[in-house]
Amino acid sequence: MKARVKWVEQMSFLGETESGHAVLMDGAPAAGGRNLGPRPMEMLLLGAGGCTSFDVILILKKKRQDVHDCEVQIEAERAETEPKVFTKIHMHFVVTGRNLASDAVARAIELSATKYCSASIMLGATAAMTHDFEIVEAP
Repeated sequence: MKARVKWVEQMSFLGETESGHAVLMDGAPAAGGRNLGPRPMEMLLLGAGGCTSFDVILILKKKRQDVHDCEVQIEAERAETEPKVFTKIHMHFVVTGRNLASDAVARAIELSATKYCSASIMLGATAAMTHDFEIVEAP
């Protein structure tokens, strides 16, 4: 896997993936940025959220659960001094489907957090990771 990050101007950087996708990252105005895109640390959270959501959906489908949607709401705290690593990350899953089994959802999240989601597992090396979930019945 390869990626490239190129400085655009001021505090804006363009990230390009080997798969041909691009995302603009920018710094906060106080740091010389213009707020044109997400901060790099926000991208880490988005990456972990995407990785774990992918796992949860895949696992639930393999368990033949009638899942329609999965959203993960992420809250994180960072250290106050440099390096300002994440110290706490909480992921709240909102899983929508028909007759979803609570134990199946809990197990899918656990498997993602402990076995499959590389991004979450890496972040968990420096941050206390917690998870919870709610199930919404699809109409």
